[in-house]
Amino acid sequence: MASGGKGQDTPTKHERLMHYIEQLKVGTKLSVRKMAEDLEVSEGTAYKAIKEAEMLGLVNTKERIGTVRIERKKRGTQSRITFGEVAEIVEGELFGGAAGLDKTLHKLVIGAMELTAMIRYIDSGSLLIVGNREGAHRIALEQGAGVLITGGFGTSDEVTQLADQRGLPIISSKHDTFTVASMINRAMFDRLIRQKIMLVEDIVTYSRPVVTMRLGETAADFYRLSKRTKGSRFPVLDERGRVVGMMTAKDAEGAAETQLVDKLMSRSPITAAPNIPIASAAHTMAAESIDLLPIVDKNRKLLAAISRSEVLEAMRYAGKQQESGDTFEDLIGAGFEKLPKEPGGQFGYKGRITPQMSGSLGSISEGVLVTLMTQAARSLVRELGKQDHVIESMTSYFVRPVQLESEVVIIPRLLEISRKSAKLEVEAEDSGGLAAKAMLAVQLIDPF
Repeated sequence: MASGGKGQDTPTKHERLMHYIEQLKVGTKLSVRKMAEDLEVSEGTAYKAIKEAEMLGLVNTKERIGTVRIERKKRGTQSRITFGEVAEIVEGELFGGAAGLDKTLHKLVIGAMELTAMIRYIDSGSLLIVGNREGAHRIALEQGAGVLITGGFGTSDEVTQLADQRGLPIISSKHDTFTVASMINRAMFDRLIRQKIMLVEDIVTYSRPVVTMRLGETAADFYRLSKRTKGSRFPVLDERGRVVGMMTAKDAEGAAETQLVDKLMSRSPITAAPNIPIASAAHTMAAESIDLLPIVDKNRKLLAAISRSEVLEAMRYAGKQQESGDTFEDLIGAGFEKLPKEPGGQFGYKGRITPQMSGSLGSISEGVLVTLMTQAARSLVRELGKQDHVIESMTSYFVRPVQLESEVVIIPRLLEISRKSAKLEVEAEDSGGLAAKAMLAVQLIDPF
């Protein structure tokens, strides 16, 4: 990272450990004790390094499997599930093929057929789910597939050696075949939902230098750096690369050129972790009126930085993407359709209350009704202002219960809107009239 600092610091024990982990070959098992011995550090220090490497996606630690060096992948490219993730999902024990835990699989094959028929369905990158049929284990590995043994059974030493040679995992789970298939399918479905939630780490460029300042520099250094980079806001780092302040043109205004940065900077600056949603970062930057957001690890060490324009551009892109995987909120609103809007008429949605929406008393759940009203409010804001928002406050009134199979109309109305906020009211009506009402105050993010 670019900096106004004066030279490179001597690597700390933690930095040496992280470099050691990064240089390991993918598939290598890690041991806290061996790392501590090789680099002459305490086991506690080695353990902390492994935990940070796991957070950064450099290693993967599984119960009964151990810690294995994996290939770091950007979250957005992980559209398929890995064998290592399968082992974790099914609470599996690894018998062999640790080097292949980071490989992805593209289909599941249930081994409930004769071996000769099974071969037609097994190919490279698939996962055979089967019981204690050693012949099937061997054939799957020979065809380039991983093996998941159900029922808590194991396999022979010969098959385990073959798994190690081919770099293909052979995993044993205590669950039956139907259960593990359901667990894996559920995990893959959840992944589809997570994929549509854009995180900061999806847009940040870790390799791009961040222009920073160091403690001990002066206002004169700030002016020179600002003139050279055309920037007006720089994170301030301590000797360990941690973000301890933010130096801006406002902070430097009127200061003597010899004044130290650490006396002028804004302390305890707002930062963000790489795994927070883009919407959260946009909300923070808008609420705090900041244009540059440092991205830090759990120790506040600077990883990268994103600008407000980058965040808003990412949100515009995310808003245009086709969604995959239905959340509970998607399922709740799936049966409601937009009402035809006459000139000067009201904006609204109409749908039927299904049994799945019921609460404990046989009428619609209050939580479901609130979700329907907030969805209608969001749609109205997008329709009128082409903007998304986050809810700051909401007050709900339930006039009377809404019965199952009732036809309900949700009507949102805009009361007030400005560049940064809006106020709305939403009414829910059935055949008997007004059933519920909500008042919302929202913070607008940015036009799509």
